[in-house]
Amino acid sequence: MDILLQQLINGLTVGSVYALVALGYTMVYGIIGLINFAHGDVVMIGAMLATMVAAGLAGANPGVAPWIVFGAALLLSVPVCMAVSWASERVAYRPLRRAPRLAALITAIGVSIILQNLAMMIWGRNYLHFPQIITPTILHVGNASITALQIAIMVIAGLIMAGLVLVVHKTRLGTGMRATAQNREVAALMGVNINTVISAAFLIGAALAAVAGMMISTYYGIAHYTMGFMLGLKAFTAAVLGGIGNLAGAMLGGVLLGIFETLGEGYIGDLTGGFMGSNYKDVFAFLVLVLVLIFRPSGLLGERVGDRA
Repeated sequence: MDILLQQLINGLTVGSVYALVALGYTMVYGIIGLINFAHGDVVMIGAMLATMVAAGLAGANPGVAPWIVFGAALLLSVPVCMAVSWASERVAYRPLRRAPRLAALITAIGVSIILQNLAMMIWGRNYLHFPQIITPTILHVGNASITALQIAIMVIAGLIMAGLVLVVHKTRLGTGMRATAQNREVAALMGVNINTVISAAFLIGAALAAVAGMMISTYYGIAHYTMGFMLGLKAFTAAVLGGIGNLAGAMLGGVLLGIFETLGEGYIGDLTGGFMGSNYKDVFAFLVLVLVLIFRPSGLLGERVGDRA
């Protein structure tokens, strides 16, 4: 039971990050039907910027307060990620709205490659190391342990997701998003500015990606220009697992995927003597994707068209 509890804690932590990234996928898909495979690289840019800022501030002033470091990192990474995502939508995706979906999908892959190479040119091929600015605080739950950082990641992710649900269901912008997701042409006739709504979806998703990037780089202590590819695929898997186009499904799928991954890494790794442990943890995530696509293609919560954004 102690091992199970520890793996659940680790899975909830990672799953919270997956859920934040998956929300970016599901919002864009719900509104314009695009699988934005460049979204994971927006997360990468957020992680690289946050790590760069944190390393610079901590190196210049070793005693700087953690909240100042995180605040400065977000002040830079969030606007930059939003600008990158907005530019991608405006330049690469908007001209292809009425084109076949395959064209937009290939374009998204191309944007992903461009962002990766730009990041490599700016930050180089080496790993960036996030400084240890938070004093490790470990709490014990039975024989399992949870750190203050893990608690912070889960709480902040939960608050952000709750805030997003309120925005979508209680604001004028959210009403426009839901109307556009249901029928773009009719929404436009009713006075909804389609371009504004779509741009807002990209901007909100990019802001969530920046926060997720900082979380993942803080949690693992590193950032790299290729990290967005696998993280993006896992977040896409989470969105499919919960029901792509469904906000609640993205949240549920992210948390469940994180738990499945850590349980597989822990238990199956032990059963195989470590042969299929951490080195094969990605296998468990994509095995979930295969099983979902075979047995329930619409995801656990289905694709509720009227609530896709």
